Amino acid sequence: MCSPFGEKYDVFVSFRGADTRTNFTNHLLNALTQKSISVFIDYELTKGDYIWPVLARAIEGSRVSIVVISENYASSSWCLKELEHILQFRRTRGMVVIPVFYEVDPSHVRKLSGSFDKSFAKHELDTGSCSWDPEAHRKDVSRWKAALKQAANISGWDSRSYRFFLVHTILSLKYDETVKFRTFVF
Repeated sequence: MCSPFGEKYDVFVSFRGADTRTNFTNHLLNALTQKSISVFIDYELTKGDYIWPVLARAIEGSRVSIVVISENYASSSWCLKELEHILQFRRTRGMVVIPVFYEVDPSHVRKLSGSFDKSFAKHELDTGSCSWDPEAHRKDVSRWKAALKQAANISGWDSRSYRFFLVHTILSLKYDETVKFRTFVF
């Protein structure tokens, strides 16, 4: 299977480790690999490597991104930077992006309320105490907010509705080279 974009992975999973690594994301990873779906997950980072270039290449080398948006997803600048890059590839190369709202109300994500509002308030406060360019940081935070709102407006799954069937439902995606995971089989 040759791709004009040199995909190395079928799926890139973006998630907040503290929220979902040992539960949902672990189950999802196991289920995807059992179906012979190649997945990039941060376990593949090599000690001593710079993190961002490896993550950016993995995103760019994936056909699909599953974004697991959880309570503390927005508290991580890494997650938000990944999300921004994922959505850039959605716009420029048609990457399929599947948001999973894990134990969060999608409307809170869209409105940036609750924990999402608190996380961004904290990112904004960090601007004054950062050693890097505070204006550049404010622009980053603004782009991250826009990216999270955009992701929340992509049709995805709410774990509160699909609790026991969510991993199975995601796995029901039928891989087809032509439509790049856009065909769903239920």
